[in-house]
Amino acid sequence: MTVKEHPLIVKNIAWQNEAGTQDFAQALASRPAIGRALIELQGDLGAGKTTFARHLLQSLGVEGRIKSPTYAVVEPYTLGPSSLHPGLHIWHCDFYRFNDPNEWEEAGFRDIFASPGLKLVEWPEKAGSHLPQPDLRIQIDLQADESRAVTLTALTATGSELLT
Repeated sequence: MTVKEHPLIVKNIAWQNEAGTQDFAQALASRPAIGRALIELQGDLGAGKTTFARHLLQSLGVEGRIKSPTYAVVEPYTLGPSSLHPGLHIWHCDFYRFNDPNEWEEAGFRDIFASPGLKLVEWPEKAGSHLPQPDLRIQIDLQADESRAVTLTALTATGSELLT
């Protein structure tokens, strides 16, 4: 199976605890392709999407408090000179509160998604077909033992770079 002439890569992993989540985030942060990726975070409420995003942002070098974008819809960051990727622009979006996919267009997200940098998106389905194709989709499912079953799907060459 291919997506836009690119072989689809799917990996299944488990995060046994928050340390496992943090370890994966640190490994992902070290990849050069992270600076040009669109990553969708999918899963039910409480699955760990925001926790993963916080660990990734901290691993990249975001300093200070990392707020959930649930109410603000988007939290922007620019990495400082001492980070892994100096000057990198990051947008952490949460579309949970969208009632209509057209809110994405009305709020001016087209400009954000057309600009260079990392985009992390929680609840991407709430933006409907407005979002560009993600490079990497991370599906997080909470298990009965509190671990997370994680499905990583690389949909582009950039996504493949993140997983290899």
